[in-house]
Amino acid sequence: MIKLKNLLKGHTGIMRIAYIMVIMLSLVTIMAFALHDDHKPVEHEKKIVVVKDSVASVAAFKKVYRVLMSPRCMNCHPSGDIPLQGDDSHLHTMNPQRGVEGKGVFAMKCANCHQPTNTPGKNTPPGNPNWHLPPANMKMVFQGRTPYQLAKQLVNPKQNGNKDIKKLIEHADDGLVLAGWNPGEGRTLPPMSHAEFKKAWITWLTTGAYAPKNNLTFFQKTT
Repeated sequence: MIKLKNLLKGHTGIMRIAYIMVIMLSLVTIMAFALHDDHKPVEHEKKIVVVKDSVASVAAFKKVYRVLMSPRCMNCHPSGDIPLQGDDSHLHTMNPQRGVEGKGVFAMKCANCHQPTNTPGKNTPPGNPNWHLPPANMKMVFQGRTPYQLAKQLVNPKQNGNKDIKKLIEHADDGLVLAGWNPGEGRTLPPMSHAEFKKAWITWLTTGAYAPKNNLTFFQKTT
């Protein structure tokens, strides 16, 4: 009987120790997760700082305007529903229509001719996986816009595709924007590099996105 009691006491002691160890391990695990969460890097969205400077802003927009009015940009931002074509920005000879989504109508879709990449050869259709005009409900016209009109339009969410300053800055690296500097053989490039354009674009936006008021002076100094 005494041996049995001692055995039971020993067994109970072992159970207690095991129970305590389980609790301690649980606490260590919880603490480890807590410490891991505390040291987990927090990704903060980079804040865009705008420092208003009308002189620097207008000077930057002069560069932006030159690019946007070049055939590589303006041809896909026509005043009508037919895209423009060539370095002289004539109406597209195939007479395609914008359509609701900007991708053509019925069987005449942009993607029929504009493949994911440029078609080999001189003056053949340039390519991009997402080739299209702006949609019918947000035409984003460049053709015929004065510097003042275009500057105001670009920062108006009701006319620029619902873009705020962050999205506008990101748009400089959009696939179709970049395609302007890879137009295929036989086409002129925009009047400056993409890097220079992007720098001017961001400068214009982060210095207040001022619109030039005197268009005559603007053109005289730009040319």
